[in-house]
Amino acid sequence: MSNPETSAPQPDPKIRPWAALWTLVLGFFMILVDTTIVSVANPSIMSALDTTMTATLWATSAYLLAYAVPLLITGRLGDRFGPRRIYLIGLVMFTLSSLACGLSGNIEMLIGARVFQGLGAALMTPQTMAVITRIFPPRERGSAMAIWGVTAGAATLIGPILGGFLLDSLGWEWIFFINLPVGLIAFVLTLRYVPVLPTNAHRFDWLGVVLSAVGMFLLVFGIQEGESFDWGMIWGPISVWSLIISGAVVLVLFFVWQKVQRGEPLIPLEIFRDRNFSVGTLVIITVGFSITSMSLPLMFYLQLVRGLTPTQSALMMVPMAVLSIALARPVGLLIDRNEPQRMPLVGLVGVAAGILLYSMMATPDTSIWLLLIPSAVLGVGNAFMWGPLASITTFALPPKLAGAGSGVYNTSRQVGAVLGSAAMAVLMQSRLTAQFGEAASSAGGFSEGHVGALPEPLREGFATAMSQSILMPMGVILVGAVVALFFVKRPTRTGPVKV
Repeated sequence: MSNPETSAPQPDPKIRPWAALWTLVLGFFMILVDTTIVSVANPSIMSALDTTMTATLWATSAYLLAYAVPLLITGRLGDRFGPRRIYLIGLVMFTLSSLACGLSGNIEMLIGARVFQGLGAALMTPQTMAVITRIFPPRERGSAMAIWGVTAGAATLIGPILGGFLLDSLGWEWIFFINLPVGLIAFVLTLRYVPVLPTNAHRFDWLGVVLSAVGMFLLVFGIQEGESFDWGMIWGPISVWSLIISGAVVLVLFFVWQKVQRGEPLIPLEIFRDRNFSVGTLVIITVGFSITSMSLPLMFYLQLVRGLTPTQSALMMVPMAVLSIALARPVGLLIDRNEPQRMPLVGLVGVAAGILLYSMMATPDTSIWLLLIPSAVLGVGNAFMWGPLASITTFALPPKLAGAGSGVYNTSRQVGAVLGSAAMAVLMQSRLTAQFGEAASSAGGFSEGHVGALPEPLREGFATAMSQSILMPMGVILVGAVVALFFVKRPTRTGPVKV
């Protein structure tokens, strides 16, 4: 049985790796921007849709949940049916649901559309990393992964900048409408430049699909919704903790099934025999957690304490974005020419230092210009974190496991992001309660669409709450730095990867 995706491999000369890379980076950038672009729009969305802070934050969490849950499955789908085909399906879904987001008239519609956006993103993301792994020779892959990695980092930084510009000039709806022309261009370029790669014809692990999806959904949904339900009952006898525990149990059953089944597993556990892959997977969880959670209190501080507009708040991230992009190529060359096992450590510690500086400077009277310093520190840290981490983690994976490995790696990053978003919502609320009391920190004080600076008497307490909240992502990413100490040198491999 054959189809266009299972035909004989194309000769290497017919594949244009760099054209394919930049094409995939365009779509990858678009879906990652939507992870953070909403953070700067939260106050505006709260006001326009007349909703609460909790409901507004759920628009971000719903996207992250729908993004994270299917990644294990979609990575394997690329191996089975062809990465280009799955990428294009996801691209169409993402683009159309972006239109639905912009047309939403209430928060419920927006959350629903964001779910479909997340599903589209989940189909696309593993294919980008898998294609890079399969079409670039191992010793040239560092430069390619540096571009991929800095895209992941820069998108989380540029998202707020682009979001602020669109909010102030056109309205919050345009943070979603902007995806329509980008999606169309990405679709045309993908058809032209991304190669059709061979697939395997083995059977699909449907029980593994069900177990992984159910386990991930129960676990992540329980954690995300814990604060909304006061960590108590959700529906009748079903509690938040029962969902979390059930999700963990189902995921354990999933991994047991992956080990004992005789067919083709959804996640070949042999990939975890590679020490660097296992270490990198743990580290990327802390990265996803920290980068996602950091932006929430920072944007609320800049807008509600300092009175900055969304665009002004986003422009505070310019040094971070510029330095991340400017250093991508030099860092990529360092990866290819040297052993990069210590580069992620430099990046992780640099990001932690930038977050610490933000926490120390988050007061009502700190000079705005001084706040550009931690932004610059974060830019350097990101440049040395994303690319080297992706490169060393996936370097030794054989092409047949590229999709599965990419699925696991990106699932880990997104799970970290979901957990970071959920944990930050809880922490921000608890810190506001500590500063103002239960009543003052609830809907009447900060959750009913307040846009612009808070009254003077409230700014000091609010700034303190946000400053304390920012320390959490710093602590988590330092844990990642400790784990990164266990990276070892890459194995010696030469020659192109057979596709």
